[in-house]
This record gives sequence, structure tokens and C-alpha cells, in this order.
Amino acid sequence: MPSTSIRKMAYDPDSRILSVWFVASDKRYEFEEVPPATFAAFKAAFAKGRFFNEHIRNRFRYRQVAAGNDASC
Repeated sequence: MPSTSIRKMAYDPDSRILSVWFVASDKRYEFEEVPPATFAAFKAAFAKGRFFNEHIRNRFRYRQVAAGNDASC
């Protein structure tokens, strides 16, 4: 089911960085040291916004990526 809050996500297992693009702000954030199992569960979650809020938000270091650095993953 498409998410109303998460536009897109990408994961790099080598660096363990999860990139998340949000619908409302159209901004991308990178979350550090996200375990592969957390990404797999996020990807499989029916309610991605809820999963993000319960399992990722405020649990991993993150940074906003500048618009000019917004390469598609």
C-alpha cells in the first residue's frame, strides 16, 4: 500500500544508511547505522509512516540532505 507520508526510501547495506524522502516536505533524510533487519521490516510494513515513527524516528542519528545532493538511489 502506498504511504501518505513516505514518498520513497532507499538503503545501502554497506554503509547501513537509510534514506527516506517525505511526501509533505519533499525532503530527504539519511539515518545512520540502521540494521538490515530494520530496513527489511520497514519495507514490508503495511503502514510505513507508523513503522517509521515507532521504529526509526528518534532512534537513529540522522541528517537532512541538501536538495542539490538529492541523487536518486
